[in-house]
Amino acid sequence: MTIEERKRQKAVVIFMFIVAFSGLGLGLSDSVFSVYFREAYGVEALQRGWIELPRELPGILTIFVVSGLAVLGDIRLALAAQALSIVGILALGLLSPPFAWMLVFLFINSLGMHMFMPLYDSIGMSLAKQGGFGTIMGRFNGLRTAFGMLAAILVFVGFRTDFFSFTTPVILVFIIAGAMFAGVFVLLLILRRHTGDIKSTKPKFVMKKAYTKYYILAMLFGARKQIMYVYGPWVLIELLGFGADDMAPLIITGSAIGIFFLPLVGRWIDKFGTSRIMMIEAGVFLLIYLGYGILAAGLHGGWLMGITAVIGMAVAVNIADRVTVQFGMVRNVYMRSIAVSPEDVTPTLATGMALDHVLSIASAILCGYLWRELGPQYVFVFAGVLAAGNMIVAGSIKKGRYCE
Repeated sequence: MTIEERKRQKAVVIFMFIVAFSGLGLGLSDSVFSVYFREAYGVEALQRGWIELPRELPGILTIFVVSGLAVLGDIRLALAAQALSIVGILALGLLSPPFAWMLVFLFINSLGMHMFMPLYDSIGMSLAKQGGFGTIMGRFNGLRTAFGMLAAILVFVGFRTDFFSFTTPVILVFIIAGAMFAGVFVLLLILRRHTGDIKSTKPKFVMKKAYTKYYILAMLFGARKQIMYVYGPWVLIELLGFGADDMAPLIITGSAIGIFFLPLVGRWIDKFGTSRIMMIEAGVFLLIYLGYGILAAGLHGGWLMGITAVIGMAVAVNIADRVTVQFGMVRNVYMRSIAVSPEDVTPTLATGMALDHVLSIASAILCGYLWRELGPQYVFVFAGVLAAGNMIVAGSIKKGRYCE
C-alpha cells in the first residue's frame, strides 16, 4: 500500500466520524424543531408556515455564499458552516430567547446546516478512489442514517423520562447537539491537516431550455417535500397532541426502512427508468396525501375523534411519507441522463436546489393560510395537485437511457 493510499484511508476514517457526529447533531436538533416550536412558543399552523422563511431561506442563499467564498476551499468553508451551526443551536439551548430572537438564531443555525450540505458531498467524493463515488457516498449516507436513528432513540428516551424538555430555561437536547457540531469542527481541523484544502468547482447557476422539465420537477418536489416536513407531522402534533417522544419512534422506523429502501430505489431506477419511477412516486404520494386529507378532515371536524384506529392510520401514513420522500434521488439521476455536457451537472443541480427552496418557502406559507382559513385537509388537497402535476411532467419525458 502506497503512502498516498494510507493517507486517503486515514482521511476516510476521520470523515466517517464527521458523518457520525453530524448525523447525531442533526437528529438532536433539526428533526425535533416542529415539536420545539409548538411546546416552547405555542406556535399555530400559520406561524409554523412563516417560520420556514428564516429556516429555508439559507437554502437559497447558500449557493451565493459558497460561490463567493469558494476560494477558501471546501474544508475551511465547512469549518465556517459548523461554527454557524454551533452558535445558532447553542443560543437556542442556553438562552431560551424570545420568539423574534429565536428566529434569528434559527436562521444562523440553518445557514450553517445548508452550507454544509453541498460541502459534505464534495469532501466525501474527494476521498473516493477513481470511479468509486457511489460506493463511498453510499457508505457515508448509510452511516449518517444509522446515527440519525441513534439520535431519535436518544430523543425518545430523553423526553419520555423528562431528561429532555423544551420548557426548561436550558434546553439540554440542543446543548448536546451543539457539542456534536463542535466535534465535527474539531474533526474537520484534523482532516485538514491530512488532506490540505480541498478545492472544488466553483458553484454557479445554469439555466438552459434543455433542462426545463428538471427545473419544474425540482420545484414541484420542493413544495411537496416541505408539506411532508412541516404539515404531515403537524397533523400528529397539533391535532393528535404528539410530543417529541411520540414522534421519535416514527423517525426511527422511517430511517430503519430507508436504510434498505434507498438502494432498492436505485436498482429500480436502473431497471425501469426515471420516468416510470417518478410516475410511481407521484401515485404513491397521491395515496399518502389522500390519507392525510381524510385524517385532517376527520380530526378537525370531530367525526374521527375517539376512534382508536385513527392513531395507527396517522402513524402509518407519516412513516410512509418519510420513506417515500427518498424517491427524491430520481431527479438527480434524470438530470445526469439529460445533461448536455458533464460540466452542467453540478451547477444545474445547485440551481434546482435553489428553485426547490423558493417553492418550499412559498408552499409552507400558503399552506399555513389554507390550514387556518379553510381547514387542514386543504393543505393535502394542494399537495395532491402538486403530485398530479409531477405525474404529468414525468409522463411527458422523452424516453431514452434512464428515462424509459
